[in-house]
Amino acid sequence: MTTYCDHAATTPPRPQARAALAAWLDAANASSTHLAGQAARVAVEESREAVATALGCSPHEVVFPSGGTEADNLAVKGITWAARDRSRGVPHVVTTAVEHPAVLDPARWLAERGDATLTVVPPGGDGRVDVEEVLAALRPETALVSVMAANNELGAVNDIPGLAARLAEREVPLHTDAVQAVATLELDVARWGVDALALSAHKFGGPQGVGLAVLRRGLPVVPLAHGGGQDRGVRSGTFAVGLDAACGAALTAAVADRAELRPRLLALTDRLAAAVTALEGGRRSGPSDPSWRLASHVHLLLDGVEATALALELDAAGVAASSGAACGAGAAKSSPVLEACGLQGTPLRLSLGWTSTAAEVDRGIDVLTDLIPRLRASRSAVVR
Repeated sequence: MTTYCDHAATTPPRPQARAALAAWLDAANASSTHLAGQAARVAVEESREAVATALGCSPHEVVFPSGGTEADNLAVKGITWAARDRSRGVPHVVTTAVEHPAVLDPARWLAERGDATLTVVPPGGDGRVDVEEVLAALRPETALVSVMAANNELGAVNDIPGLAARLAEREVPLHTDAVQAVATLELDVARWGVDALALSAHKFGGPQGVGLAVLRRGLPVVPLAHGGGQDRGVRSGTFAVGLDAACGAALTAAVADRAELRPRLLALTDRLAAAVTALEGGRRSGPSDPSWRLASHVHLLLDGVEATALALELDAAGVAASSGAACGAGAAKSSPVLEACGLQGTPLRLSLGWTSTAAEVDRGIDVLTDLIPRLRASRSAVVR
């Protein structure tokens, strides 16, 4: 039996999402004018309305990309290109050193090809980004600021509403990658005041292969790909009816039980953290204040433990965990997030979700409290 502690990488689909996907698996083309096509289009638009209700935005602001990566790229590239086209100059982009590669890589790509200049703001040691440092990086030509709502490795939560309010005074649009945040944080686009937001369905109980991009009405965005312009004119391609319907169903379910889920997960992650940090050479990273930390995440740094051995032994013991983000194509490399925060040690990310139970956490604790001292003793013996 697997003890699943990697919900930050992907969380199991919710029953509502499975049912919606199955119901529309044989959907007609939602752009067709016949009755079957019209029925499929109704399913897409009903999902869009459900998403808008869950996120506190207008259905006209919701786009269904293939996932969080496409949603981030659409915002970072599309908003920057639109600003370049309007000003006929080189726009400036501000982001942070702890962003997901889906934000950092397109921002750097824009800078490398001369489509933008780029400022990357460093985080604090807890992984959070200081609002004043972001504001200090602004220039007259700043066309976009992109700061993630919550870090996928450390679970550090940023003050997105506070930053958005300050940027609105300067008429600078704010994009936020909220992929990790939506499952446990109250996310309201209007209250947060963001101009663009990215989500990925498989992080909140939907299927892989679909996500959400929220783009404020009137915000100029250049499409990544040109074609039929089926989705609000900024995304071309045949609607993935089943995936879109499942995405809406999953988000509705996730928002409905979020108020109950957060305190439950907070208690479980605190129990996990307490057990591991009680061991020699184990410490928890990220914010110490739980109000600025995702309830779902425990990020640990372990001294005297070899990373590969830890991963192999956990897998052999039936514990699915991670050393960090699950976006490196299987590559074993140091985490840019930890480097940016100045953190050292062997990382272990344990992340819980809507299916997590106390019994599952207790089994994970039993494995870890036995395994970590053994690995440390084994490595110490080899070093001697």
